[in-house]
Amino acid sequence: MRKKSCLCQNIYGLNCISICLAPAEFLSDKKSNSRCRHYQQLACCLGTLCIILVLVITVLEKNVTNLTAENQNLTGKNEELEAEKKNLTDQIQNMTTSWNELNVSRAQWSIDVYCPKINNNRMCVVCQAGWDSFQSGCYAINDAQTSEQQKTWEGAQDDCIGKISDLAVLNNETEKSYISGNSWWNSGNSAYWIGLRVKDGNWKWVDGRNLTNSAWIPGSPSDGQCAISVRSQGFKSVSCTAKNRWICKKKALTL
Repeated sequence: MRKKSCLCQNIYGLNCISICLAPAEFLSDKKSNSRCRHYQQLACCLGTLCIILVLVITVLEKNVTNLTAENQNLTGKNEELEAEKKNLTDQIQNMTTSWNELNVSRAQWSIDVYCPKINNNRMCVVCQAGWDSFQSGCYAINDAQTSEQQKTWEGAQDDCIGKISDLAVLNNETEKSYISGNSWWNSGNSAYWIGLRVKDGNWKWVDGRNLTNSAWIPGSPSDGQCAISVRSQGFKSVSCTAKNRWICKKKALTL
């Protein structure tokens, strides 16, 4: 190591003041060490930034991968929904076409049934053949003779629905008297199902209305019971699983 150089000057007659100066080479080494520490700190900062950048890029890459997978999944679902939409649209179009054809067919059927051609001329009637007309209704009396031909209440209702009708719903005393006061085809006192049964503890017609006149049928309503009409005896409550004849009703044609 080199010794420091000392200079002595007389300042205004005072004793010499020694000023020691460091050699140039020593100063150069000191600056070099300072720069080195500077560079080390800078390198450390840059390294830290690089690590942070790598972590950020890794997280972003993972998010991009997840978003890409989710996008592909949503794209697949969207394609499935589009295919399902097209399928449903086609079904609706087919059903609309079928419905229109059915309406035309039923309209033609109604014309042929209620206004049959006789000698190339149409003669319209309020009820189709085989149905009796009374007030604003048409009645089909299903006079099944044997127990094999007779039906439960549900079976009778299904038969009426097949005839575009329901088991008879009666709206007034006059209609009730017409049903209970008549007998068809020598049926004697045979019972006929009508559109009245117990549902949720109340007597209800098949059109959803409650029986408003409790005097029409005696006894407390009990689930599993349905109403029959017996000639000159009015309505009675019996098990819905019993087999009886039945009366269907639908609205008469307005001419």
